[in-house]
Amino acid sequence: MTDYYGEETTSLERVQDMTTRCGFVAIVGAPNAGKSTLLNRMAGAKLSIVSPKAQTTRFRVLGILMRGASQILLVDTPGIFKPRRKLDRAMVAAAWTGAEDADITLLLIDARRGLCDTVRPIVEQLAKTRRRVWLVLNKTDLVDRQALLPLTAELSGLLDVEHVYMVSARSGDGVDDLLDALGAAVPEGPYLYPEDDLTDLPDRLLAAELVREQIFLQTHEEVPYAATAETESFREQPDGSVRIEVTIYVARAGHKAILIGEKGSRIRSIGEKARKDLSRLLGRTCHLFLNVKERAGWDEEKARLRAIGLDDAP
Repeated sequence: MTDYYGEETTSLERVQDMTTRCGFVAIVGAPNAGKSTLLNRMAGAKLSIVSPKAQTTRFRVLGILMRGASQILLVDTPGIFKPRRKLDRAMVAAAWTGAEDADITLLLIDARRGLCDTVRPIVEQLAKTRRRVWLVLNKTDLVDRQALLPLTAELSGLLDVEHVYMVSARSGDGVDDLLDALGAAVPEGPYLYPEDDLTDLPDRLLAAELVREQIFLQTHEEVPYAATAETESFREQPDGSVRIEVTIYVARAGHKAILIGEKGSRIRSIGEKARKDLSRLLGRTCHLFLNVKERAGWDEEKARLRAIGLDDAP
């Protein structure tokens, strides 16, 4: 057979063109429901930073996953909560935009907490959108199975859900079944990204995020929420390595002292662990240099929000 340009196409190529699928799948839910853990588990790589603290993710992160002939574009969104600062408003706006742009929305619920006060408004808002919503109960390995059916019934009574899945993002239980179903459910169409891509996150932003993850993991109380990280320089070296300079902005002088630590011990530890993660993810040697600056009110600055991948909030 010959196509419109006079080029020969095989029957196999025609079948492949007709059966490829590609679609966006947004993961939404309350803070600390396990969205980033689920994204990383599904993608098979660490794309979104994870910590035990709520509100770790600040902007949408895209994971690109091939499942058979389907390309699933997984969108990890910030946890949805009641915003106070400009930063908070931008994070919540990013979460809802991710849901609105998706072909399928996964409503991720922490099965231990159930339909709590932070979940109910999300359910109510999704019920108004009339979009395709799949209910995913997470952390089911930590809950008595008999308690899951009443929770499913309660949520299904408030929101029209297309499917219900019970998973453990931490252990991987149930995740393969969810991925198989998503691969079959996303719309037919051509791939939007190369098949070997993992994410559309720029390396510069990825470097800053891995630094911020270590801030979450190695400091406590209010410091992680009062800090942000920006990549100031990302330069290729002749030997194939990359030299990266990241500035950490903090709101108070006390936070700067905590991050630096005694004789620079804390900032060295943050840099060493972030560098190892980044080198592993990029597949090459990374030379990471950190600088800490005090900048009160950074979380209300438009330039700072744009630098960390957030559009300006209302």
